[in-house]
Amino acid sequence: MLSRPPSHPARSKNAPPTSTRAAAPYPYGSAAFAELVADSYSVAGEGSTEHFRQWLRDAYRSARHPIPGTAGRNLDRDLSSKRAALAALSGPARRTREDRRLAEWAHRFIKKAIPRFSLDRGYEFHNVVKYGERQCLLQSVLIAGLLQAIGSDAGIVMVYKNDKGQLSNNGHVVVLLRLPNGTALLVDASDATPFVKHQGLLVRAADATLRSSEATALRSTEYQYVSPVYERGSSTISRFLPAGTRSGLAVAEVSGLDIAFVRSQFWYYRGERAPAGVIASKRNAAGLAASRKYLEKSVEACPGNSLAVYMLGRTLLYQGDIQGARGLLTRANQLYSRYGWVPDGLEDALIAVQAHRSSM
Repeated sequence: MLSRPPSHPARSKNAPPTSTRAAAPYPYGSAAFAELVADSYSVAGEGSTEHFRQWLRDAYRSARHPIPGTAGRNLDRDLSSKRAALAALSGPARRTREDRRLAEWAHRFIKKAIPRFSLDRGYEFHNVVKYGERQCLLQSVLIAGLLQAIGSDAGIVMVYKNDKGQLSNNGHVVVLLRLPNGTALLVDASDATPFVKHQGLLVRAADATLRSSEATALRSTEYQYVSPVYERGSSTISRFLPAGTRSGLAVAEVSGLDIAFVRSQFWYYRGERAPAGVIASKRNAAGLAASRKYLEKSVEACPGNSLAVYMLGRTLLYQGDIQGARGLLTRANQLYSRYGWVPDGLEDALIAVQAHRSSM
């Protein structure tokens, strides 16, 4: 039987929220962002990060869709000037209005610059240049990276329950934009409108109080499943509810996923989408070997990426490595349970490895 999500300790109503900063952000133009692009070109075996940077510069100039308040001719210069202008704004209300404007700009720009959506190829930066294709992870990392470069508080989160209430195993990626007025928005370039009301997310969030020092609560931060609470008739998030609890989290206590998870998720999609690999209807040994190679890189990049651990376990199961699969699936169950939600497919996979053991 699967373990149940843990109960979350009650939070003091009088305790001030602890702001959860995104660990090692990845603004466009940074070394962290360049590493994500470099991974893609290393897989392609040709080209370099500069190919993508030049493509984005050209796309920005030709799109005729400038960053608000800029000339729209030079992406790097416009990002820098807008960052300075944003930093000079006073008061959370003005900053909040401008952050919303910038999110709307990034949403429209990415959809125009990369017109086609592809599940099978759109997660690779080199395929953006080669085919003009995007996918939810790549488009969200691009939007978050551009907004971070401007100075907005943006990051990516995984969606496990969409705006219609449909469940998936971290099946979609969107941008979480935290606003200066203490609220937040979800930016989704897979939708015609920029701000979408998804119902369940995997985020980084303040967890239980570890200890006190001079009456200041020090919280750990880890991945958690949460449900956004929206203001009535609005796409604006006022707070979050951790899965399975009634104890709320302030927006300041929730942030986008860290760069280790982001990099891991790119490797995850390479493993998931390998031809004749783990999710293919017709799998073969070469396809499963490719899935295993990339999923091992994904788990190495972020051992806490429960989806990557789970799918690596399924890959080993298909390869006949029952002992290895059992260990990974058990570990995935522990991770999902700790974060607050366990997908149904994991139970089926655990039953399968247990059946193998009982038949030996």
